[in-house]
Amino acid sequence: MAQPPPDVSEDECLPEYRHLFCPDLLWDKVAFIPGGGSGIGFRIAEIFMRHGCHTVIASRSLLRVSKAAGKLTAATGRRCLPLSLDVRALPAVAAAVDQALKEFGKIDILVNCAAGNFLCPASTLSFNAFKTVMDIDTLGTFNTSRVLYEKFFRDHGGVIVNITATLGTRGQVLQVHAGSAKAAVDAMTRHLAVEWGPQNIRVNSLAPGPISGTEGFRRLDWPLRGAAQGMCRRQKLVPLGLPL
Repeated sequence: MAQPPPDVSEDECLPEYRHLFCPDLLWDKVAFIPGGGSGIGFRIAEIFMRHGCHTVIASRSLLRVSKAAGKLTAATGRRCLPLSLDVRALPAVAAAVDQALKEFGKIDILVNCAAGNFLCPASTLSFNAFKTVMDIDTLGTFNTSRVLYEKFFRDHGGVIVNITATLGTRGQVLQVHAGSAKAAVDAMTRHLAVEWGPQNIRVNSLAPGPISGTEGFRRLDWPLRGAAQGMCRRQKLVPLGLPL
């Protein structure tokens, strides 16, 4: 079996970038990205900025997003505002949005990247652990979307992109918490798209899958694949207990 790519201790900007789209596609747009300090969110922020966008990146660790913001600004020349934010705390979300609007005067795009995940069998998953993932992924997505709707999108329109996963489309071992949370986000995306679409608010979800060279890939994809294969080898069963 091929070995996983080396993990990264910190996210770094691309050494070079060939524009996939018009270089000024997002010129002077402003994107608000909870979870933008690392992983998928960090790279989304970078690509947006390389196409002219200013960004607000937020996570619970101000130190982490401050370091990320410095790298992003140095690589792209665009402005990046780092904020400390727990998407589960509604007052904190409102304060962060207010600060972003004070800094930039507008927010054009919301990318909901904040998420929590780990590997755990459903039989030993604590009730609090399940609730925590639901709160970060699902409640956090609604909190940021609802606050931005009230404070800016309702009167000006905007774009919401929810980063989700394919976990909710089929059963998967060790991921009942994340799969349930992301399935709820997918449903939320459809409801908001229908309800807010007539107000010029476009709502979509994106399931990028495992991204090599990230902490999430190392912690989830390769261990999960091995665990699933091991369970099949040991039990030689498919769902409902039917022999292979």
